[in-house]
Amino acid sequence: MQAQMLAPAAVLIAWSLVMLFWMAGARGAGMRKMQRGLAAARPGGRGQDLEGVLDDRVNWKAHNYMHLMEQPTIFYPAVIILAILGAAPGDVLMGWIYVGLRIAHSVWQATVNTLPVRFTLFLLSTLALIYLAARCIAATVFAGPTVLA
Repeated sequence: MQAQMLAPAAVLIAWSLVMLFWMAGARGAGMRKMQRGLAAARPGGRGQDLEGVLDDRVNWKAHNYMHLMEQPTIFYPAVIILAILGAAPGDVLMGWIYVGLRIAHSVWQATVNTLPVRFTLFLLSTLALIYLAARCIAATVFAGPTVLA
C-alpha cells in the first residue's frame, strides 16, 4: 500500500510543475504583449513585482502556483507518514480526492477565478487534508502500547 499512498503526491508534484510552466509561459507572453522582456525587468525583481503590471488573468497562474507551494507542504509529509506506517485504502482514496480537488482548484483559479467556486474547492480539499492529518495522528500517537508506558 506504500506505493499507492505515494502516488497522489507524485501526481501533485507533476501538476505543480505543469503550473510552473503555465505560469512562466503566460508571464512571458504578457511581457511580450507589453513589449517588455526579461531584459527590461529591474535588477533583483521578483514575481510579485508584476502585480498591477501584467493583466490579472496572467497573474492568476502565479497566484495558483504559490498556493501549490503552501498547503500541499502539509499534504506531502502526511502521505509519507501514512506510507511508512501503513496506509489504509481510505487513506489512498482521500489522497486522490485531495489531489483531484487541488488540480480542479488550479484550473479554476488559472482560468475563471470566481471566488465562490474556488473557495468551495479549497474547502473540500482542506477537509480531505484534515482526514489525512487525523489518520497520521492515529497512526503515530496511538501506534502501540508504548504510548502509555
